[in-house]
Amino acid sequence: MAFHRRAAGTLRLAASVATLGFVLACSSSPAGPSPGGGTPPTTGNNPLTGQTVVALGVGDIGMCNQPAVAQTARLVAGLEGMLLLAGDIAYLHGSAADFRNCFNPEWGRFRSRWHPVPGNHEYETPGAAAYFDYFGEAAGVDRAGYYSFMAGDWLILMLNSNIPAGRNSAQWEFVRAELNAQRTPCTLAVWHHPLFTSGPNGPNAFMRDMWALLETAKVELILNGHDHLYERFARQMSDGRPDPALGIRQLTAGTGGAELYPFVRTAPNSERQVMEFGVVRLTLRPAQVDWEFLNVSGNAVDRGLDTCR
Repeated sequence: MAFHRRAAGTLRLAASVATLGFVLACSSSPAGPSPGGGTPPTTGNNPLTGQTVVALGVGDIGMCNQPAVAQTARLVAGLEGMLLLAGDIAYLHGSAADFRNCFNPEWGRFRSRWHPVPGNHEYETPGAAAYFDYFGEAAGVDRAGYYSFMAGDWLILMLNSNIPAGRNSAQWEFVRAELNAQRTPCTLAVWHHPLFTSGPNGPNAFMRDMWALLETAKVELILNGHDHLYERFARQMSDGRPDPALGIRQLTAGTGGAELYPFVRTAPNSERQVMEFGVVRLTLRPAQVDWEFLNVSGNAVDRGLDTCR
């Protein structure tokens, strides 16, 4: 098994704390998603909020007859935080039946909390049609599969690694416009296929141009799925050179319930490798991020802190 900001027709939603249920006592809810394309974003007009928000990141989830799907959902149910879903959400083919039978029974209750990106299994249904039908506007209003939103003082880029992301592609230009307009210091990007991995499904060099664009803006963190494992990398550049000052940290968390994969190598700059189900909890502060990988028992088996640059 292999292995939303401004747009045409400006969209900005402000969800309440009660609806999203992810903001800490000192936090506010994130601005709503804006899809790719259209007019440039206006992040620079937004004042800094000084708020802290929590996000839970995980991919590779809805596989029928896998007990870990329910186990990971129970973990999420006991945690505060918006959900960043890093693709391969409904196995095996991302069909309407897969979403209905393999994802929705345990994860549908989190509808008010989620922000998804598609994985390759979603595209086994032509155009990822069932994915876009299931998530609706939460996946971006134009069905491109990439969008952005603000969470506290963090710009969150939700990207689609199943369509062109190379230099001068529509998605690359969207991200460039977002970064050029940004006036806050912290950025997180989420997509499915990891550029770097010690697992069986990579590296995925077609995301190198996107990584290089992000590093010019000193993006803090990239979250991926695709390989069914947890892996933390040191800060590195798009060509794999370690660089603690200018590089980006990558976390892979394809640990939402689909069967786990073994590590087949130790990639350069890999710092931590875990074969357990669980989620990444990100505490997004105004100038830093605390991250930890929580297994389904709720234990933090990896954690750390990075400061925005």
